[in-house]
Amino acid sequence: MTVSVKAWRSAILHNLADPAEVGVEASYQYFEDGLLVVENDKIIALGDSSELLPIYQDIDDITTVENGLITPGFVDTHIHYPQTGIIASYGEQLLDWLNNYTFPAEGAFHDKEYARSVADVFLNELLRNGTTTALVFGTVHKESVDAFFEASEKRNLRMIAGKVMMDRHAPDFLVDTPETSYQDSKELIQKWHEKGRLHYAVTPRFAPTSTSEQLTKAGELLAEFDNLYMHTHLSENQQECEWVSSLFPDSKNYLDVYDQHKLLSERSVFAHGIHLCDDEYHRLNETGSAIAFCPTSNLFLGSGLFRLNKAEEHNVNVGLGTDVGGGTSFSMLQTLSEAYKVIQLQGEKLSPFKSLYLATLGGAKALRLEDKIGNLAVGTEADFVILDYQATPLLQYRLEHSKSLDETLFVLMTLGDDRSILKTYSAGKCVHSRD
Repeated sequence: MTVSVKAWRSAILHNLADPAEVGVEASYQYFEDGLLVVENDKIIALGDSSELLPIYQDIDDITTVENGLITPGFVDTHIHYPQTGIIASYGEQLLDWLNNYTFPAEGAFHDKEYARSVADVFLNELLRNGTTTALVFGTVHKESVDAFFEASEKRNLRMIAGKVMMDRHAPDFLVDTPETSYQDSKELIQKWHEKGRLHYAVTPRFAPTSTSEQLTKAGELLAEFDNLYMHTHLSENQQECEWVSSLFPDSKNYLDVYDQHKLLSERSVFAHGIHLCDDEYHRLNETGSAIAFCPTSNLFLGSGLFRLNKAEEHNVNVGLGTDVGGGTSFSMLQTLSEAYKVIQLQGEKLSPFKSLYLATLGGAKALRLEDKIGNLAVGTEADFVILDYQATPLLQYRLEHSKSLDETLFVLMTLGDDRSILKTYSAGKCVHSRD
């Protein structure tokens, strides 16, 4: 392999730890005039440019960023690529949303060419918004996952996805069986799991659309293969919770349905987790399972307010999710703006550094990928974004009045969107350039 060494000189910010655990000041590292040095696809140096430039003076390719900030690439811990075409659909809560919008849209994904076309639009939107890794729902069709992984492999992205398992309470054209869902998933795992930067997630949609037999098959897959993810929904909507209780009367609570079928693990990610009891938080912590906090979706579908303080109290890993298409934006910056408001409505505050953590290192930890992505530590993969302080006239004007780093960060998260992403890099290569 030809060795390629490149560097970027800029203001640089990344998290070292969760502010809730170590305090804000110890949670991040900031270089006002920093240097990020990348060899091929890995970060080999990070620090003050005054210290590193003499060491790397022979590098021909140094990009200087003015009026901008380099951060790690964003990590989206819950999103549905087949719902790209129904984002911003009017007027429903969760269960009606599924029946009226989601299921009809997902029916088209038996056609691999169609799935390919949506996967391209979806990935381009992620990269345009600075998201370099995501945990992604496909549909019940194998073709949908093949198309997604092919598109991700072509771009050399670190992505996680899986085929939906769903054998009841859905239209006939979207229903599989316990055995076919197991077999189809197994074939996809053997083809794609840990191929390059790709990972497979066993993906029952949610407890109401899977029989106990199918959930058992999901658990068998997790036991059969190493390092698989498990991705599903949990306690998003009160009506949904009541439905789960009636469908699984022998379970202590919603999470217990999954627990009884051996679906809780260090690589299990549960979207939403709004209406949880203390026993459920405790069990999530005990098993190392994570929650994806999806504020724009929770507000748009009227689902409720995620209690971040309860998750922190029980030391549950939390990442941020856009949950497109119930979520209303691919932008993690806009998603953080809504997260701040969700926490405000509960009489609490979400600091800008905790916000950055949720969108980067916190998401990586929820996915057990913090040794590879999520910050800019030496040895990690060179997934990063360049944010533009002058992306819009209002953003530029507001930042001229900023007096501190946390104020600048908060303004970016409140006023920023896809226009704020100047460039996105994956494995050291530019995969999106705004201009």
